[in-house]
Amino acid sequence: LLLPWRRRRGLWRKVKEARQRQERSLVQMEMAVRRFREQHPSVNMVSILSLPLPELSKKLRDGSLPPEHVFYAYVGKALQIATETNCITEYLQESETQLRKAKLTGKPGLLYGVPVSIKDSIDCQGHDSTLGFIKNLNKPAAEDSVVVQVLRRQGAIPFVKTNIPQSLISYDCKNLIFGQTFNPLLYTRSPGGSSGGEGALVGGGGSILGFGTDVGGSLRFPAAFCGICALKPTGNRLRHVLERPPAMSALFWSLPVVAAVGPMAKDVESLALCMRALLCEDMFNLDSRVPPLPFNEEVYSSTQPLRIGYYETDFFTMPSPAMRRAVRETKQLLEDAGHTLVPFELTNVDYMIFNFCIRGMFADGATSFLKTFKGELEKSSLGLFFWLAKSPNWLKTVLFWIAKPFVPRFSDIIRNMRANTVDEIWSLHHEIEEFCYQFITQWKKLNLDVMLCPMLGPALGIGYPGKLSVAVSYTMLYNVLDFPAGVVPVTMVTDEDEEELKGYRGYFRDWWDRTLAKAFRGSVGLPVAVQCVALPWQEELCLRFMKEVEAL
Repeated sequence: LLLPWRRRRGLWRKVKEARQRQERSLVQMEMAVRRFREQHPSVNMVSILSLPLPELSKKLRDGSLPPEHVFYAYVGKALQIATETNCITEYLQESETQLRKAKLTGKPGLLYGVPVSIKDSIDCQGHDSTLGFIKNLNKPAAEDSVVVQVLRRQGAIPFVKTNIPQSLISYDCKNLIFGQTFNPLLYTRSPGGSSGGEGALVGGGGSILGFGTDVGGSLRFPAAFCGICALKPTGNRLRHVLERPPAMSALFWSLPVVAAVGPMAKDVESLALCMRALLCEDMFNLDSRVPPLPFNEEVYSSTQPLRIGYYETDFFTMPSPAMRRAVRETKQLLEDAGHTLVPFELTNVDYMIFNFCIRGMFADGATSFLKTFKGELEKSSLGLFFWLAKSPNWLKTVLFWIAKPFVPRFSDIIRNMRANTVDEIWSLHHEIEEFCYQFITQWKKLNLDVMLCPMLGPALGIGYPGKLSVAVSYTMLYNVLDFPAGVVPVTMVTDEDEEELKGYRGYFRDWWDRTLAKAFRGSVGLPVAVQCVALPWQEELCLRFMKEVEAL
């Protein structure tokens, strides 16, 4: 009795220390901003914060705007948003030193003097990458991740790290160490996840450029929920050193899903500028696995009409009325602008979710899953999965047959949580390859350039994402396929959408569908986005399409 009590007490002490460090970080930010304002009372911070990234970076590089003015303007705004939403976990105080040294460099990089925010799981030298796990506290990274190194070489100044859900396997943003992050547009709503701290900070205006990772929608959910833009590139187009310990790779060890790192910003042109800066010799030299493909300006700047595939639903997660309207209105605007829109029929999304994602995640009978959470005080919002993971195979079989007639989706989850043989895992890989091949074949047959797709929205209430893990179908598809996918906000929920939602039943009419209907309610005025997708390695075409959607 005494030993577990002592151990738990030790863990709570570490949590308390981490929270105190977080509070000290906010105090340091406040003091730094106060000092700057006392020394420079005439600086108009509001006008600096109103500049879009392309214009801001131009002014910084030509010397018409001092880097310290921009830096402290964003530190002040970030402090305000952090106080309101709890999105920042740590202030990188060395950013002030980097700011002083910035003037001593030669030719300025594309992101010279731009303050950027970094997701908790991306390594910054001397700082923890916790992933919301207590076991990862007080284990600072030995070096910057590849993407952070390239950002620094391009003149950017990483100044804060932002909050995440425990283990990153959630599209909410809560962990036992730093608590819940709130949506800056409406505090009762989730900011999305797992890059939820980034979404809240960029969405609230406290960062002009943020970086997160995406293994199932972790960039796209926060962008859609917070009304901003994001790009999930092809897996290896950009690189970062994976989390330490490799929790996600342990959980997805049998799935060929790469945790793509990508940018988040208020507009598409900012994402394009970021990709121009990152797709440079430094990125290609620091990690030889990144193909040496510089940003293709010709593709991004093209004005040729596009041939665009589209669909309104994946027939697994019924879209909300606002989601369906967002796709329809965007389709009509694109057609009016001279583009060709072609219906695209999705098939087997349910098979992809259950057999590829669930089965892949628990391919070893959930041993890796349980090991990742071992010794933690809290098991995130995955209580049901833990109970099932620990259940013996005979009980899973009994539950599968009992649940099958009443809740078929739940029974499919139970069936795919058993341990697989090596032959079965090889077969799984082959099935995924075949699925990708068939999808690309259909794409090529229709002679498509890009695809317009729904994006889950509007933002769900706090706590709902943990109950609705099945609703990742719209985003997870493009992680399995490893296609570049971006998010652009296009409309807001109307009273008509809210009225139409009363008839929402879902495709399965089960507990998940009823819960999703509740999660969508009361959302008038919240943003709704669409996804823009291209084939692998065609990020420039994806961004060009996003820019077109944004302009229309």
